[in-house]
Amino acid sequence: MFNSEFERLSYCYEKKWVSDVQLKLYVQFGVITAAEFKVITGKDYKA
Repeated sequence: MFNSEFERLSYCYEKKWVSDVQLKLYVQFGVITAAEFKVITGKDYKA
């Protein structure tokens, strides 16, 4: 259904299944980038 983790997480964020805090963990683990975090949330990533 999704071509990438970015697409999957974007969808989950829109549905409110994933929070900002959870997305920050995905950045820390290297699943998405800080730039992708900003695209998904509209907020700057701060570690």
